[in-house]
Amino acid sequence: MKLTNGALLWKYAKTIIPGGNQILSKRSERFLPRFWPAYYRRAKGCVVWDMQGRKYFDFAQMGVGSCVLGYSDSTVNKAVQTSIQKGSMCTLNCYEEILLTKELLKLHPWAEMARYSRSGGEACAIAIRIARSATGRDKIAFCGYHGWHDWYLSSNIANKKNLDGQLLPGLEPKGVPRALKSSTIPFKYNSIESLKKIFRRSGKKIAAVIMEPVRNEIPSKTYLLSVKKLCKKYGSILIFDEITSGFRESAGGIHLKYKVCPDICILGKALGNGFPISAIIGTRKIMKSAQDSFISSTFWGERIGFSAALACVKKFQKKKVHIQITKMGSLLMDGWQKLATKHGLKIKISGIPALATITFLDQEPNVVQTLYAKIMLQKGFLVGKAVYSCLAYNQITLKLFLKATDESFAVIAKKIKLRGKSPIYRGPLISQEFKRLN
Repeated sequence: MKLTNGALLWKYAKTIIPGGNQILSKRSERFLPRFWPAYYRRAKGCVVWDMQGRKYFDFAQMGVGSCVLGYSDSTVNKAVQTSIQKGSMCTLNCYEEILLTKELLKLHPWAEMARYSRSGGEACAIAIRIARSATGRDKIAFCGYHGWHDWYLSSNIANKKNLDGQLLPGLEPKGVPRALKSSTIPFKYNSIESLKKIFRRSGKKIAAVIMEPVRNEIPSKTYLLSVKKLCKKYGSILIFDEITSGFRESAGGIHLKYKVCPDICILGKALGNGFPISAIIGTRKIMKSAQDSFISSTFWGERIGFSAALACVKKFQKKKVHIQITKMGSLLMDGWQKLATKHGLKIKISGIPALATITFLDQEPNVVQTLYAKIMLQKGFLVGKAVYSCLAYNQITLKLFLKATDESFAVIAKKIKLRGKSPIYRGPLISQEFKRLN
C-alpha cells in the first residue's frame, strides 16, 4: 500500500498491530479521531512533516515529552553518531555508563549509585524490585502514573477505579495475576491524611511509597517533606518517579527545587531527548540491594542511550534549558488564559509551565477539546490537552500558536452560543481513557 495518507495507515495498522502501535499516548483517538496525521516522515526542532509532506508545529507532546531540546537536536545526534561509529554493542562494557553516572550523581549529591534501563515503565519496575529487596516487604503505596507492569496494574484488581485518578482512567488489569490483589494501594496527591490511612492500616508491610512529586498539581508547602517523614517513621523507601518531571524545572530532578530528596529517584524521557535511556539513582544502602535480586537485560548496556544522555545533561546545564522552557510555558499559559477571557470561554490551566495542561470547563468538555484540535490542525498545529515545552519554542512560534488559538477560540465561542440549534462538533470525539481499539 502507498505510505501517504496517515489516517488510512492508522486504520490499516490496527488490523495487523494490536492497538495500532506500541504506545497508548500516540494513538490517534487521543488527539483527533479520523483526522490526526498519525505518522511522520521527518521532525526537526518543533516542526513535524507528515506522510504527505504537510508541515505542523508540535504543541501536543513533543515525542510524549521526551524531546525537551527539540526534535533531532544536532548536539545529541552528533554524540549518537559517534557512538554508533565506535560500536553500539560489545561483549565489554561501554565507559559512557560510568561517565553518565558521575554526571547524574554530581547533579544529585544525595545519591550515591545508579542503575539504568531503556524505558520508564521498566525503570519503575526496577525501583520497586530494589525497594522490596531492601525491605523484605511486599506492599506498595503509590500516587501518579507509573507504567504498564503487573505491580502497578494489580491495583485495579481490588477496585477497577483505583487508577482512574492517576492520569489514565479505564485501565484493565486483564492478564495480571489475581494473587497480586491489594499489593498496591493508591493515595491522593497533596493529602497527607490519605497516605497516613494506608500506613495506619499496613505500615509495617509497606516496602515503598512511589509518587510523582509534581505533575498537574503543585505540592503544598509541607507535603513532600511530610511524605518523606512518614516513610522514615515506618521504615519504607521513598521513590520519586521523575520520568516526566525531571529536567523541566531544574537541571536534574524537580525535587531539587523543593529541597526534598527521596531514597530513589527515577529519571527518563528528557534524559535522552528521544533516545531510549532511563536512570534509577539512589542511596548506596538501598541501591546495593539490587545485587540481592536478579535485575539484568541485554540492551541496558548498549552505548547509544548513555551517549545521548551525556550530551543532554551537558546541554541542559550549559543552556539552562529549564529556565527557557519554563519561560515559554509561562507565556503560553498566560496567553491561553487571556484569550479564553477575551472570548468568554471557561478553562482550567494546570501543571508546571514546562508541562501545561488545558481543560475546557464546558458541559461538553470533550466536544470542545476535539473542536479545538480540529481547527488547530487545519491551521498547521498539532495540539492535545498538554503542551510539553521545549527549547525549540521561541517568541515567533509562540506568537503563531496564540494567533491560531485566538482564531480557534473565536469559532468555539460562536458555536457554543449556538448550542442547541446546531452541533458544536460532528464526528467521533477524542478519548483520554484506555479502551480496546478495533
